[in-house]
Amino acid sequence: MAIPLPLTSCSPISTSSSISRTSFVPLTLRNRTFFSNQNYSRRVLISCSSSLSSDNGSSPDSMNGNGNGNGSSLNGQSSFPRLPSFDGTSKPPLKWRRVLLKVSGEALAGDEEQNIDPKVTMAIAREVAAVTRLGIEVAIVVGGGNIFRGSTWAGCSGLDRSSADYIGMLATVMNAIFLQATMESIGIPTRVQTAFRMSEVAEPYIRRRAIRHLEKGRVVIFAAGTGNPFFTTDTAAALRCAEINAEVVLKATNVDGVFDDDPKRNPNARLLDSLTYQEVTSKDLSVMDMTAITLCQENNIPVVVFNLSEPGNIAKAIKGERVGTLIGGTWNSIVTTTS
Repeated sequence: MAIPLPLTSCSPISTSSSISRTSFVPLTLRNRTFFSNQNYSRRVLISCSSSLSSDNGSSPDSMNGNGNGNGSSLNGQSSFPRLPSFDGTSKPPLKWRRVLLKVSGEALAGDEEQNIDPKVTMAIAREVAAVTRLGIEVAIVVGGGNIFRGSTWAGCSGLDRSSADYIGMLATVMNAIFLQATMESIGIPTRVQTAFRMSEVAEPYIRRRAIRHLEKGRVVIFAAGTGNPFFTTDTAAALRCAEINAEVVLKATNVDGVFDDDPKRNPNARLLDSLTYQEVTSKDLSVMDMTAITLCQENNIPVVVFNLSEPGNIAKAIKGERVGTLIGGTWNSIVTTTS
């Protein structure tokens, strides 16, 4: 069967044009399965320019079966070289492509004059916005200690631990909604997913939906911890990181990292550059609870502990630059530290 090819908006051809006469021969579909499998459109556009075909008769990848019509090869890799950014330079290499940022509730309180400091949430939103433009997928787990900490209130006025922890989970939802509103106010598409259903204010946590949001460039905030009492939000961060296949847990706190001693009591305490999982457990360092550290160790997930209050630290940590303390990994990477 021969299909005539309509010429749309074709400029007149001069007598000196080097276009071969075979360019106007109707196209015969000898192999129908090839076109049906590639999902090509029925309308074919031909540009009346001799630059379409080279001297040796080669054709673009998208027309010889090596492409899918959008610049990507059939095996998922781009058939074109990496294009430079708009400023004329190539994008810098990144250590991580999908990260999970753990923000403690105490860090959101800022100077502790109020439960949530809007300046802190805006600083987080701006730095997350800067790295999402680089193509990094960011998920966030928020704590609730600035509003209510279940382990502290358990036993007060007959309040059992399970009920206290559920109240703490509700506090994390409040923080998540506040952070979502701040991010969307500067144009960052954000979704909040909770461990138990609160359909009027947030989505329920669905792993595949969360991953899809990240792939579309949205920031996903996980609230309500794991949905179970007796588990901290640090454990929720490690769990969600493993579930969504994130490459690192970035723990934002009020300290510069992990010290060999309490810096509040010992002014000579030394900031540790890197640690192993075994050193954290053997020395009983108060970085994360043991359940979270064990979960990270079993899934080979590195943890970066850094100071949230230092401007630029969030962006540096997400981009894989040297900041704070690294647990379960090494700093040697192709990413260089910027001033």
